[in-house]
Amino acid sequence: MRRLTLGLCAGVAVAAALAGSTAAIRAAEPPAPTFTGDVAPILQEKCQDCHRKGQMAPMSLVTYEETRPYARGIKQKVVTRMMPPWHIDDTVGIRKFKNDMSLSPKQIETIAKWVDAGAPQGNPADMPPAKNWPKDDVWRLADVYRRAPDLIVKSTPWTQSAQGQDQWWQPVVDTGLTEDRWVQGIEIRPSLTGRPIVHHVVSYLVQKEDNYGAVDVPGGGGYFSEFAVGKIGDMFRENTGKLMKAGSKIRFDIHYHSVGREVTDSSEIAIWFYPKGVTPKYRVFPQAMGVQDSMRTLDIPPGVVTTHHAYITLPQPARLENYQPHMHVRGKAMSMEAIYPDGRSEMLSYVNRFDFNWHVNYVYADDVAPVLPKGTVIKLTAWHDNTAANRANPDPTQWVGWGQRSYDDMYHAHVNVTYLTQEDYDKIIAERKKARADSVVSRLQ
Repeated sequence: MRRLTLGLCAGVAVAAALAGSTAAIRAAEPPAPTFTGDVAPILQEKCQDCHRKGQMAPMSLVTYEETRPYARGIKQKVVTRMMPPWHIDDTVGIRKFKNDMSLSPKQIETIAKWVDAGAPQGNPADMPPAKNWPKDDVWRLADVYRRAPDLIVKSTPWTQSAQGQDQWWQPVVDTGLTEDRWVQGIEIRPSLTGRPIVHHVVSYLVQKEDNYGAVDVPGGGGYFSEFAVGKIGDMFRENTGKLMKAGSKIRFDIHYHSVGREVTDSSEIAIWFYPKGVTPKYRVFPQAMGVQDSMRTLDIPPGVVTTHHAYITLPQPARLENYQPHMHVRGKAMSMEAIYPDGRSEMLSYVNRFDFNWHVNYVYADDVAPVLPKGTVIKLTAWHDNTAANRANPDPTQWVGWGQRSYDDMYHAHVNVTYLTQEDYDKIIAERKKARADSVVSRLQ
């Protein structure tokens, strides 16, 4: 009996020690994230631009009560990087963008841990103040330029049914310009009533052109600007701009989706001009890079993943301002490389998870936007998935070629190109080399 008692006492002591050790470990663990203290600031920064009442997202994620029912779905979307829609591979090429809406690894981890902990609300006092969103009926760039827009072009109305397939509305509207004008800034917005049904608004400038790189699709115009998640338009760098000619037209390409009630929209483009008589040094050329190659060569047999290439030679030194790949429902991925005149090749950008539902425009930061010498060849590589593994594929048994319908396909990249003088090209390259050298010295100190 004595040995048994001693054994029991020893067991109790060991158990107590283990319990104490476990309690100490738990005490050392950081507390689980809460909605008010940790998750709400992330949603304000990266999600609520769309996920709030009156906007295009199907649910609002402003309050805890609104967000809690979707906690598991939110985790799945952010862990798989499906949301926010930012589909570029951040391990290769240029990694710094003006409009980066992606979540950092730490933000993704915070949301995942919050959901795994049961999605606790936390202390209401920790809730950050509600974000003061710009009013939907004002032009945001009016504050930047300190004046109302000089020209507003409005699309002809479209009524989206309460239920039904997504629609792409493509009206062509006269600008009313009677003289050539240089554009400083562009802002696009759907109507107030149309916000919930508008996925994106792409606009094209239709006018007679003689310059290289101005128009890629005869009669279709050159890319002008866009409204999409995280983007309302364009502001051009100092001493650069787009040229709108007398008699020009705007071709709208508006993606609508049904929201359970009939809604009518008429989207608007606001344009700010340089003063009359002022001509910026550089014209920004909107290019649909690769569209001609695509129209000639796209051929997608049933049941396969295909690879196609396009090559575009830069006739002058140039700076690429952005990268926006475009394909249809079978689009899988697209890369953009620079092949230099000396034969070197450099990956600029690679969208490895293309999603036709999101036309994301990746706007390069000023200090990393590609500045390329005359004779550089831009190489686009497009992958299309015409197999049953592609969930967006309507019919993997069909042979697919180039076409405007969503169930046809295509590939090109919308890129704003600013052609430079050799002198300015040399100056920018020298400044960037010096900045890199100074950065290395700073890190070593």
